[in-house]
Parts: sequence; C-alpha cells; structure tokens
Amino acid sequence: MGKPLEGIKVVEVAMWAFVPACGGMLADLGADVIKIEPPSGDPLRGLQIGGLNEEGRRIDYSWESYNRGKRSITLDLKQQAGRDVLYKLLSDADVFLTNLLPPARRSMQIDPDTIRARFPNLIYASGSAVGPAGPESEKGGYDAITFWARGGISSSLTEDYADHPVGPPGPAFGDTLSGSMLSGAICAAIAKRALTGEASTVDVSLLGTAMWSMQRYICQATADSVQKFPKPPANKPNNVLVSNYRTSDGRFLALCMLQADKYWAPFCDVAGRPDLAADPRFADARARRENIDACYAEVKALFAGKTLAEWKDILSRQQGQWDVVQDVGEMKDDVQARANGYLKHVDYGDGTEIPMVGLPMVFDGQAMSSTRSPELGADSDAVLESLGYDEDQIIDLKVQGVVF
Repeated sequence: MGKPLEGIKVVEVAMWAFVPACGGMLADLGADVIKIEPPSGDPLRGLQIGGLNEEGRRIDYSWESYNRGKRSITLDLKQQAGRDVLYKLLSDADVFLTNLLPPARRSMQIDPDTIRARFPNLIYASGSAVGPAGPESEKGGYDAITFWARGGISSSLTEDYADHPVGPPGPAFGDTLSGSMLSGAICAAIAKRALTGEASTVDVSLLGTAMWSMQRYICQATADSVQKFPKPPANKPNNVLVSNYRTSDGRFLALCMLQADKYWAPFCDVAGRPDLAADPRFADARARRENIDACYAEVKALFAGKTLAEWKDILSRQQGQWDVVQDVGEMKDDVQARANGYLKHVDYGDGTEIPMVGLPMVFDGQAMSSTRSPELGADSDAVLESLGYDEDQIIDLKVQGVVF
C-alpha cells in the first residue's frame, strides 16, 4: 500500500519541536522531507530537558520523534551560495516549511514574498508563536509559555490560591498538537492546489491551537464576561458517574457515563449494590444531585473496597463508559495501542530498535510506518548530487563553509 503523500516534496527550514513535528508527520505520511540545518545543527539535537537525557545516554527521543523519516542537509543560508542550493531544492518542491522568525527570514531572503515570487506554485507553510498578523506577529514563543500559559490552559487547570500554576504534562505537549494542526493545513493546501491550481501561504500558531483546544471555555467566558471558570471541586462531582475513583490497591478509574439515569441502575447491579439504585435519595439524576454528599461517599467507598483488576472485570459487564487512568509506562502494553500500531519499534541502524509513537491515523486498515531521524548532514552529498553538483563543486561548498 502506498502512502498518502508519496510524491510530495517538502523542504524544511525549522528547529526545535513545533514545526519539525509537523515535518515528521508529513514524512510518515509518505512525503520526502528534506531538513535543512545550519552547520551547527538544529539546537534540539542533544538538548537536555529535565534530566531526561542524562550524560552518556545514546538516544534523544525528542529528536527522534519530531524528525523521523527526514533527510538532512546542512546549509549556511546566510551565504548566497547556501541560498542558491535552497532555491534549487525549491524548484521542484511542493511545500516550504519554516518556523524562523520573520526578521531572520527576510535577512535570509526566505520570507513569503521572496519565495512565492520565485516559486508561485509552492505552498509556503509557517509555524508561528501568536499568528502572522498583529503587533506581536514577529515575536517568538515556546510551547510552555505561548501555548500552555498564554493560551489559558494552565490557568484552567490551576486551583485558586495555588503556589504555582500547573505546568505542561511533558515536553512539547503543545508543540506536537500545533504541529499536527499545521500538517492538516498543509494537506488542505495540497488539496486546494490540486483542485484549483492555486498555491497558498498558510500559518498555524501555538496561540491559535491553544485557543482551538480551549474553545468551549473561551466562547463561554466571552459570552458571559467571565475571566476564569472555577475548577469543579474534586470532592463533589455533579454526576457521580463522571468522576475518578481510587481502588483498594491505589489505582484510579475514570468514569464518564454522561447519561446518568441510563447507566445508574445497571452500574449498581454489577457492583453488587442494587440497594443504591433502589434508594429514593439516589433514584434519578436530580435526586442524586440533591443528595450528592451521601451518594458520592457511597460510590467512593464502593470503589475503595476492590482492586483495579476486580473493577475492570466488574465494569466490563455493564455498558457505561469508563477507563483506567494509565501511566505512560503502561502504554506499551495497551492492547489497542498494540493492535493499531500506535507504538512501534524502529530500526536505529546499529542493530537495535527504538520505540516510537506512530501517527494516530490508519489508512485502509494499515498504520503508517516510520523510520529514524537523520544524523546531522547525513544526506548533504546525496542531495547536492541530485541537484547536479559534481564532486569538485561539493568540496568547494564545504571549503566555503556553506555545507558541513
């Protein structure tokens, strides 16, 4: 089975995680993604984040995840000779992908106006911090500050009077979501060009993606002139079948039975407490809300009396929606993750394999395959040769410091 974007050529001039994650998605979808790095390399290479990449550790999973399947060529785009190579690469490319700040793009002559004037059929795609218009359009940003903090997510998760706002759950959380959004925009632009012959300039921002993710609260707050919605108290849900419960062995189960009256009696039956459903205080959703303290105490005690394994068996015998609150280390054993290829092992090129999370896209019943990321400049010579540079010309570019 061929991949959806086979035959599409993408030239990426980007660093860190947001836009490279987009390029990695496009590569998994079959595009030929050529990553252009400065001679010093993308600064994400070898970056130590919170002790995850201890000294001497061989694999950098941030780098591997966001740069999967690409080819790497080093070019100094501050030199005209480097830009000449870039322009040759773009002559038959479909997409130019970048996250350099606008001043840097203008100085390197890779801004939208310059590139689209030379290559009118090229899709120009950028990832920005806060969008391509407005007084802060040339401002840079990062996942933790622009997506998580400015986008209203951290505030919505933080308790009032907390000592610190809640931080992201892991590295590049907003970057990967924004990269996914950008890849969707690029695919739409590819479709538009195929249907109309018109190439587009597209941009996706960290701020815009955060707002898309938080749209329910943002729209309500705007309509009601509310600055912040209080977090629902964890000790008193509106619906006892929409909450998290601790089991006797210290694990948690998440229930999301939104149609409470439909599932209440069957839940009580399989849990061995039909008396709860028969109790007039808990007879329907309204009664349970009026007696929420007593009802919630009963259900909490019920879950606390059995282990996770026991509850998994019990809950599987009713139709209400629930799931286990899993740790990241358990995901490798999730039967659905394994069956759908969401976690795979990729050849690292030295006789070993590394784990890699696959795209959450299944085409015609098949998960998309992945390959590892490139070493710095691993494909420089091959790419230059494909552009018509002979051996002497390549050596000359290296001597000039244009190519590493």
